Amino acid sequence: MISSRFLLFCLLLFVCDTVRAAEEFYARGPRTRNGIGKYYEGREIAHFMSHLGAPWLERGTREKEERPDLLMQALELKPGMQVADIGCGSGYYSRKIAQEIGNKGQVYGVDIQKEMLVILRKNMKANSLTNFVAVLGEVDDPKLPEGKIDLALFVDVYHEFEFPYEMMLKIAKSLKKGGRVVLVEYRLEDPDVPIKLLHKMSQAQVQKEMKRQPDLKWVKTVHTLPWQHVMIYEKK
Repeated sequence: MISSRFLLFCLLLFVCDTVRAAEEFYARGPRTRNGIGKYYEGREIAHFMSHLGAPWLERGTREKEERPDLLMQALELKPGMQVADIGCGSGYYSRKIAQEIGNKGQVYGVDIQKEMLVILRKNMKANSLTNFVAVLGEVDDPKLPEGKIDLALFVDVYHEFEFPYEMMLKIAKSLKKGGRVVLVEYRLEDPDVPIKLLHKMSQAQVQKEMKRQPDLKWVKTVHTLPWQHVMIYEKK
């Protein structure tokens, strides 16, 4: 009979090997003003936006600058869907999604800052929306239920993930088979997009990083937004 000590030893070896393998994807390098000095596939990871910047997410010019109406069309939401808004912030998109999917659907508003979730709850309540759950995630884990999510939306947040490899692995686990990941990022290829460089991503860079994800496949990229890529992946 295998002893419990031996099983524990094997488990520890597995965990250590997994952590070591994941860390091999990252490198340390020069830390720029808007970065953290940690690199993934040649890209420096950007600082995440503090909750103090939440008013910028609700700025009056956003409708014209980013055309969220076009993004909502690209999501192809249906009533009853289970949608995760990753890095939900103030709930700008959580509110729009909740209205689209109706009371039989549910939005998981995920953020790593408790203060952002306070703002999310306040804004959802102000709009009489109850079909949502506020989720306090961790830097390497969105804390979502496995196999339940129809769509996971990332609006200008993926480039700030401290552990992008681990986060996307767990996002994939949270998706139903055929569930979608929608990555929205400011276009690095366009110098006229008035956003700091580390807070922009090229489509080629996103594709390079997502090739690390065994359970996700690229479906299409939508080019209708004025400033952002909309890159859609599907769970195999």
